[in-house]
Amino acid sequence: MKINWKIRFSKKNLTFIGRFLAAILVPVLAYMGLTVTDFTSWNSVYDALISYISNPYLIGLTIFNAINILPDPTTQGLGDSQVSLDRERVKLNTEKLDRKNQKRSVK
Repeated sequence: MKINWKIRFSKKNLTFIGRFLAAILVPVLAYMGLTVTDFTSWNSVYDALISYISNPYLIGLTIFNAINILPDPTTQGLGDSQVSLDRERVKLNTEKLDRKNQKRSVK
């Protein structure tokens, strides 16, 4: 399983980073019956962290969710395509639009 980690966790790929963090945090908060407003002090954050660490089910659920979000759904298997592995930077949506417009103007 080869994944281009540099691209996945780059500053320009905030969508993936947000989805990854949500995949980790939301199930834990839901299992514990907590909401963001429950964290009004560092003591409540510490208590939630200790409850999380002492629960093997939650640790397993977190690992499962983290692994579940990693595969690229546009490729077969768990790894990235060769094009994604060779990429040095995140491709922006504007680049895709520019290429589509160039193809239309050529025809």
